[in-house]
This record gives sequence, structure tokens and C-alpha cells, in this order.
Amino acid sequence: MGRVIRGSRKGKSLIFTAKTRLRKGAVKLRAVDYAERHGFMKGLVKNIIHDPGRGAPMAEVVFHDPYRYKLTKERWVAVEGLHTGQFVYCGSKAQLSVGNVLPLGKMPEGTVISMCEDKAADRGRLARASGCSCMVVGHSDDGRKTRIRLPSGSRKTVPSTCRAVVGIVAGGGRMDKPMLKAGNMFHKYKVKRNCWPKVRGCAMNPVEHPHGGGNHQHVGHPTTIARAAVPGQKVGLIAARRTGILRGGGKKK
Repeated sequence: MGRVIRGSRKGKSLIFTAKTRLRKGAVKLRAVDYAERHGFMKGLVKNIIHDPGRGAPMAEVVFHDPYRYKLTKERWVAVEGLHTGQFVYCGSKAQLSVGNVLPLGKMPEGTVISMCEDKAADRGRLARASGCSCMVVGHSDDGRKTRIRLPSGSRKTVPSTCRAVVGIVAGGGRMDKPMLKAGNMFHKYKVKRNCWPKVRGCAMNPVEHPHGGGNHQHVGHPTTIARAAVPGQKVGLIAARRTGILRGGGKKK
């Protein structure tokens, strides 16, 4: 028997889980309610804070509860141009300005948005990383569906009742500066999770990895592996339909 490979240990072991103790909490839009469906709610940006392990800054937005006498605090991903003391408006009647939350059906084509919902009322799923944004590409004739362009360049059709924040996520250009030294990578992943440094399989011994061993560092067999392979064997290009570089693909618009 060989050793349990790293990929199998990740599923079971607790040492690979995310470091969540100092994190501020999940970022979500307001839970959709009557006021947001038929009018708008006014919120105040109280604070813009750093969330450990997240590249984008986080905004704390305070709303009056529409049903009880209390304040509710929401955590959003901050968009560029958002500042403390700013009023933001959420709802179908809100204006189209940076920081406001509207349904996609109320936005004109070409609007740059972030923290977009994938399904209606799921409170924001798409384009939440720093510097990311989606763009409203078009609406269907009946007004039920909206087509958006994702940060990857691919297009997606979502219901027009899905909401999104107007603007581009702050903290862009984070990857432009090179890391330069291993110490910076160490601190980056220290607050994320235990996934760095990553030893290559062919640098290991045969006992630790299917690619290990040999008198030179080489794999020695094709790296494609079947979908039905057993867990200790399943490394490399799993169930690859094709391999190699992509040539002559359609250009992204």
C-alpha cells in the first residue's frame, strides 16, 4: 500500500479547511422583501473594512427594519466609488447610480454591475472578487430574462428579477503587482487556507504519488486518468475529453 495522497487527505482532514475565525462574515445583499419589490429602501454606508482572506474591501450598510423598530446591518462587497456616510438605495424604484441595488430588468444594456444574483433572491453570487464586474448585454422581448457577460467573458442568461449592485468591485489590479518573494505568498495563504506551498507530484517518491519516483523527475505515463479511477489513483487530467493547448478558438467579444 502507498501513502494516502494529498488530494484524498483534503476531503477528510481538518488541517485543510478555511481559516474563518477572524473573518467578518458572509457578504450578502438584503433579503428581498415587499419594500424592495415595489419601492426602495435607503441604507447608510457605516464602514468600509478589510475582511481577512478576501481581496475586495467589505462595506457595512445599515438599514431601518421595515417591520420592527431596529437597525439591520448588511455586509456587501464594496464597489469603486463607495464611501462612508453615503446613502445607498435598494429596490426596483431605486435610481441607477453607483452603489445602488436594482433588479437587472430595470437596468439599461451596457450597465456595469457586480455581486449579481444567479437565481432570484439568492443575495448575490456572481462577480464578487476584487476588480470583477458583469455587464448587462440585453433583455428578452417579454422582459423575463436578462443576458449578462460574466468576468470570464462567457455569457449567461438569468431571470430579470435577479438583483445586482451597480458598479465594479473595489480592490482591482491586485494581481498586477508581482509577489516577488515566498514570504508574501506565505502570508497570503496563511489567512486563506492550507494550500501553499504545493509540492509537485513528480517531485515526490513513488509511495506518495502516482507521478513520483524515477531517476529523473518525469511522470512516465500519460497524465489523463479515467473518471472511474479509485481515489489514490485519480491525479492529473481527470476524464479529459481533449488535452493540449487551445488553438483557433472563437474570439471573445
